[in-house]
Amino acid sequence: MNRVGTQPLHDETRHALEALRAFGYQIQDIQEIARDQRAFAVRLSSRRRVLTPGVHFTSETVELGGGAFTNAHTLSLDLESVRVDVVSDADGFHLRDQCAADGVVAAVNGSFSYISDDPAHQPAEPCLDFCCRAGTTVSLPTVTKPAFLVHGGRLTVRTLPATGTLRIDDRLFDWIGSKEPRASAAVRNGTLAVFGAANCRIRYADHPRTGFIRFVLPEENTTPKARGVVDAVVSRTAVGNHVISSVHPGGGAELFAGSFILRAGAAHARELRAGARVDLSTIAGLPADRLSSGVSLGPSVADAAAGTVPAYDGSLGVSPFRDVRNSRTLVWTTGREIVFRIYDGAPLTDSFRGVSPTEVAGLLGREGIALRDAHHLDGGQSSKIVFRDGGRTGVVGNLHYLKWPREPETEFCWRGVEGRLLNSCFVLRRI
Repeated sequence: MNRVGTQPLHDETRHALEALRAFGYQIQDIQEIARDQRAFAVRLSSRRRVLTPGVHFTSETVELGGGAFTNAHTLSLDLESVRVDVVSDADGFHLRDQCAADGVVAAVNGSFSYISDDPAHQPAEPCLDFCCRAGTTVSLPTVTKPAFLVHGGRLTVRTLPATGTLRIDDRLFDWIGSKEPRASAAVRNGTLAVFGAANCRIRYADHPRTGFIRFVLPEENTTPKARGVVDAVVSRTAVGNHVISSVHPGGGAELFAGSFILRAGAAHARELRAGARVDLSTIAGLPADRLSSGVSLGPSVADAAAGTVPAYDGSLGVSPFRDVRNSRTLVWTTGREIVFRIYDGAPLTDSFRGVSPTEVAGLLGREGIALRDAHHLDGGQSSKIVFRDGGRTGVVGNLHYLKWPREPETEFCWRGVEGRLLNSCFVLRRI
């Protein structure tokens, strides 16, 4: 929709400019934010507040040298006062909407999900690797990664090996992530290999309006073809069960077709038939029926700074762990406390671009935080915290965010408060 001669968009633009100025950003033209974000490079006065007993929120400017800086926003939570759950949705949601429910104190953006700019080709389950939603594991890990789990009512952040057991009808199988080094040998010996959206490869192309677009080539977005294997696409039913929805001898199953894909050696594939029920038994030794929520995380701060990130590959496109400055979201636990932090930034500025993985390690190290116990969440334009402060809703992080135009004749729309559509987040509730 063009701005000229269309009153609804004119009103939206006017309201956006008013909101930005209320935040203290002197913006004259919404379209200009797509080219120049220096107006968002504003240093903060340090502030600390108690949102509710056991929940502290702080904001401060951190100088990085050479005139560069970032604004750090930190939520510190006493786990005896607050419950933390992972909320996920395959259709996506805006973070601010999660703060509307009674008892919610704050919400923080979640972990890495599939993202591309092609609305016609999207995965059934976009959360990359492990995801447990409302007591049901909807996506299995393809490779060993750290994960945030709520298991048996207890929160834990731990490395989650990509192994486990499941039943197809009455037969018990071992399973292993398809990216694990021993996956091929395991399949030959009767173990099932797991594929999913994390096996896809994001590609980039130049775009005259937005700078670039992200996409997946459908012909590439399948399991590898091979003799002597059978692939079964596992999908969720309307009542939440998992069933095999299609079978593909020789591989070549579409990675986005279901929740995940199971590969068997042909000699062990008798049970892999359309309509067979799939019940998850264990994940890395944990009983699946005791998981209430969870999601795979990004690498530890130590591994990201060192560049040791082999588990994060083509499914993220351009690596978010290159040693360049960007907005970052972190999570770590210390005793009975859990801490979320974002280092804010706007990429189209000279001095306020966020922090690099190396800088994250240096900043947390100076605070005495164990770098192997702190983990990256989805950063970049996903980094955002929303919180309840008295009777109002506060928002920090990526207030420059724009919704990209879908057609050449449309314009950018400011969505700094709503932010990017997310597939997972962390919701903090009073106990």
